[in-house]
Amino acid sequence: QAQLVESGGGLVQPGGSLRLSCAASGFTLSTYAVGWFRQAPGQEREAISCITQNGGSTWTAGSVKGRFIISRDNGQNTVFLQMNILKPEDTAQYYCATGTCGFGIRTGSDDHWGQGTQVTVSS
Repeated sequence: QAQLVESGGGLVQPGGSLRLSCAASGFTLSTYAVGWFRQAPGQEREAISCITQNGGSTWTAGSVKGRFIISRDNGQNTVFLQMNILKPEDTAQYYCATGTCGFGIRTGSDDHWGQGTQVTVSS
């Protein structure tokens, strides 16, 4: 069964860092571009970063640019999101998904989504 599983979320103080992982099972992640999204309560889902199949190209939203870095290790079938200088407004459920990465990321009905991992930034 093809699935994506996010991990690495948690509670962190403002200014801290977290590294999220998005691990694929049941399919080869290297054949897909992958993106990270987040959704806070009462807000729309926001695309925040994506990476192409070979990692040669990335896109990052202005709201997190300079603080969040996306990467991938196709040997591990995993995509990462390094989040630095975290702010309270980064608090959200974070999801990864396969899709098409360009200026932003587009997903379709055949793409895979993870179940999400919660990130809470609070003192």
